[in-house]
Amino acid sequence: MIRLLVLATLCLLCIGQAAFAATAAKLTQRSDIEARYKWRLEDIYATNELWEKDFQKLQGLIPRMAAMKGHLGRSADSLLATLKLNDEIGDVSGRLTVYAGMRRDEDNRVSTYLGMVDRMTGLGTKLGEAQAFMDPEILEIPSDKLESFYKDRPDLGVYRHELENTQRTRAHTLDEAQEKLLALTGDFSGSAGSIFTAFNNADLRYGTIKDDKGADIELTKGRYSRALDSPDRRYRRDAFLQFNRAYKGFNNTLGATMNANVKKDVFYAKARKYTSALAAALDRNNIPVSVYQNLVNTVNANLEPLHRYAALRKKWLHLDTLHVYDLYTPLFPSAKIEVPFEQARVDVVKGLEPLGDEYLGVFKKGLEGGWIDVYETEGKTSGAYNWGSYSTHPYVLMNYSNSLEDQFTLAHEMGHALHSYFTHHNQPFVYGNYATFVAEVASTTNEATLINYLLKKEMPREQRLYLLNFLLEQIRTTFFRQTLFAEFEMRTHEMAEKGDPLTAEAMNKLYRDLYQKYYGPDLVLDPEADVEWSRVPHFYNSFYVYQYATSYAAATALSKKILGEGQPAVAKYLTFLKSGSSDYPIEVLKKAGVDMTTPAPVEATIARFNEVLSEMEKLWDAK
Repeated sequence: MIRLLVLATLCLLCIGQAAFAATAAKLTQRSDIEARYKWRLEDIYATNELWEKDFQKLQGLIPRMAAMKGHLGRSADSLLATLKLNDEIGDVSGRLTVYAGMRRDEDNRVSTYLGMVDRMTGLGTKLGEAQAFMDPEILEIPSDKLESFYKDRPDLGVYRHELENTQRTRAHTLDEAQEKLLALTGDFSGSAGSIFTAFNNADLRYGTIKDDKGADIELTKGRYSRALDSPDRRYRRDAFLQFNRAYKGFNNTLGATMNANVKKDVFYAKARKYTSALAAALDRNNIPVSVYQNLVNTVNANLEPLHRYAALRKKWLHLDTLHVYDLYTPLFPSAKIEVPFEQARVDVVKGLEPLGDEYLGVFKKGLEGGWIDVYETEGKTSGAYNWGSYSTHPYVLMNYSNSLEDQFTLAHEMGHALHSYFTHHNQPFVYGNYATFVAEVASTTNEATLINYLLKKEMPREQRLYLLNFLLEQIRTTFFRQTLFAEFEMRTHEMAEKGDPLTAEAMNKLYRDLYQKYYGPDLVLDPEADVEWSRVPHFYNSFYVYQYATSYAAATALSKKILGEGQPAVAKYLTFLKSGSSDYPIEVLKKAGVDMTTPAPVEATIARFNEVLSEMEKLWDAK
């Protein structure tokens, strides 16, 4: 389908929850951070007044777009003018959206930017309504007439792939009145996700626990993650139980919210005459349903390495029982690597040298060019993401805390940023985005290349074991865990489509059964683990997380090619980064040398996990 309102390129797979500290004075204030560690949003709009001017401009484009109705099939000139206007709308709305969103993310307590984000949401619905005629009218243009349009206006040819993609979805595009009616649902179709976001980011509190030094601390999302990383088992157990009990206390409410979200997906799939919500979601990027099913089925058939890892982790930690809160703590806390941001910059650039001078030149430009917001401050959105629009340079949000994980987050998010940069500089606006299916490939290729560099260094035995375990955890959390999430999503939607009750109790049981299946008999599940599904924000962007796993598999294959083949593989990889959405994502990956329609990349990733685990076991036994 023609992309009607192109707001921005946002790494939803990476974005953290928009959380802020519950207690003032415990986090650094933004005003205390040096300018060189902040992103430069003035590159988009120097003032809020200039943002307002563009907002008024975008409002003025609505009647212009509405006036194009009924003209698309009349002539090549009319069709081209409408498509160019659609591009202009997307470009302006992209700038407006990223500026408002990132200003909000600097401090979620500032009502001015919360209001600007809300205004963009409302305007987006109006624009969607005004543009609803486009796909139906394009579908009414006979193929031979469209070919004559290309001859009349050769510059229309740039839109050929996009128009063919619209033609591909003919069976799922409704008539104008129905499309307009669906567009009107935009204001409330995301209500379940909005309710969860407000609850999760503004209303929910986790209470106080004692940290590893015995001091009372206010538990936050960031502190929860750091607690699970602690060698103090009492501390991480208390954090795990306290954190998840906060969600368990609202289990029925969150169950109803998730139920509403799933039923929304089922409604839109039925409205557009798809066989399932999964088929509808994947068809946006022309991904065969078999790719999703292949991922889940292949992982299910190869869970033994993950079971083995759980058993070895239990043994290496000297535990009688292994719990979820034992899965994240380093096996060698004494070898834990601290990486200040300035050191991380140097190491990441060095580690990415195999990607060549062209890539590194842009990477260094981003490090110095106001792309990155580095440190955690009070009110700032947690987690990390890359965001930007076609006419802005990329931006990266971080909450850097000097850990090895943060160093890899820098490599990861800058991988997204460079993917966006190369796409924007090599594709016209209509193809200036890339499909979510390939969104994590560039970021994870950076991680795979960086870990290879670090493992080649001479280091003490325990530090090598630490790094090997870090790599195992990358595969476990990015590949296996996201596949577990993907299976949960698939099963919940299947339940709704069959008419089975999708209650909190049913989802708790489903999630617990999946957890046990994936990790095997050595993992003991506390009741608090059952509700983990209820705190995963990505579930409100349905059938998205499977792309973590498929992207990881593709990136593992690409990194191996780059490190083994050198320049020929680098050239193919850069072509991939520059392709945007000029072809279907499966085909773009094939050109880079990876075929995700086969189980081979998934099987190779599992084999890589097994190899690293065997190396770690051998090194452990050598002590």
